[in-house]
Amino acid sequence: MELYISNSGQEPIYAQITRQIKAKILNGELQQGDTLPSIRLLAKELRISVITTKRAYEDLEADGFITTMPGRGSFVAPQNPALHREESLKQMEEHLQHAIDAARRGGITKDEVRETLDLLWEES
Repeated sequence: MELYISNSGQEPIYAQITRQIKAKILNGELQQGDTLPSIRLLAKELRISVITTKRAYEDLEADGFITTMPGRGSFVAPQNPALHREESLKQMEEHLQHAIDAARRGGITKDEVRETLDLLWEES
């Protein structure tokens, strides 16, 4: 499993791992029942602390994205459509907030943003 970690950003490493694994599950790259690398193996591959990887897996499990079975490993959990929808809404809100911030910095009006959104929606 390919994950990219940045030490220069403000996002903690465990959060980067969590975000990227969630994205792989949401986009179908990881399917229900797929095995994730062990905490130790992932830590070794990413050259990070086992504690950091453990925190990411704990967060993923708490959010319902993976299940961990002692002695067997961690697996992609059966996915709840409501959970997927909520995660997608959260991601959309973050992206829209960035777009709104850029629009405000550029002096773009709310109506222009709506018009652009409508055009993009129709084109996709």
